Amino acid sequence: MTPDQAPATMMDQLRILAEGKKKIQDEVRKVIVGQDHVIEELLMGLFANGHCLLVGVPGLAKTLLISTISDILDLEFSRIQFTPDLMPSDITGTEIIEEDKSTGKRVFNFVRGPVFANVVLADEINRTPPKTQAALLQAMQERQVTAGGHTLELDPPFFVLATQNPIELEGTYPLPEAQLDRFMFMIQVGYPTEQEEVDIVSSTTGAEAPDVQKMLTGADIVRFQKVVRRIPVAPYVVEYAVRLVRASRPDGGVEVPSLVREFVSWGAGPRASQYLILGAKTLAALNGSEAPSCDDVRRVAHPVLRHRITANFRAEAEGIKVEKIIDSLIAHVPEAQTAS
Repeated sequence: MTPDQAPATMMDQLRILAEGKKKIQDEVRKVIVGQDHVIEELLMGLFANGHCLLVGVPGLAKTLLISTISDILDLEFSRIQFTPDLMPSDITGTEIIEEDKSTGKRVFNFVRGPVFANVVLADEINRTPPKTQAALLQAMQERQVTAGGHTLELDPPFFVLATQNPIELEGTYPLPEAQLDRFMFMIQVGYPTEQEEVDIVSSTTGAEAPDVQKMLTGADIVRFQKVVRRIPVAPYVVEYAVRLVRASRPDGGVEVPSLVREFVSWGAGPRASQYLILGAKTLAALNGSEAPSCDDVRRVAHPVLRHRITANFRAEAEGIKVEKIIDSLIAHVPEAQTAS
């Protein structure tokens, strides 16, 4: 899909990236039925060099989707099953004592944990206590691991995909807001339609196993991540994204929608503005566009904001969901005027 030498122009890069997105989606659909918006948002997170949190009840193929994307992208994949007794060293690695056969002395050797991979699946991350959650989240933020007094860099691309059961299920430890903020997107995985469920049952109860082809290497992905960063953004699009985020803060000093004023305890921080723009740039790139628009910002508003806006008790009592609050933000905040 990609030539040995990088294309000379930005437009050539974007064309190849857009074609690659379609081919990747086609390969994923050999295994996964439906969930097109989930696939697109996962790819946006990957090419934006962010991390994604998938939320949905068990049995919706979250794990299968992630492992399938990893196979298609020819990346080193590891899975960490989060449980209440998981320790931080089970994620990052641990030092063990070994005997040096040449000297007979005992020495410490660091055995790398499953976090040393390109794609790390943190399965049911809210099944483990916060101390263990934090071990992974530190690696996500700093893209390195410190152990035994040494700092080890994680090889790029480094992409964490965490799954989480809804917090109302028993036996879970909800991620604190500061740790949730490390994830670029929170992706909602919903139930399939009736026809999709029929197709799922038909395709998964037979003898044939789908065979997916590898599309991209790690070096390709890193190169495309750099392309996304170089995409220019018009000032009015940046201003729109910032105003959208500022309007989510009930005490932010700007005019806010009534739903925000009545039902929000804490609004989104500056990282949300950054991810709105980065997500919009990535979406534009995956569609072959040279610059993002306000429509692109609106498209990524829900996955960027849904875990960064904290609703109050009144919202819970009256059944006001964060999704509805985000819809009111989009309806309330006008686009800035383009430069003449």
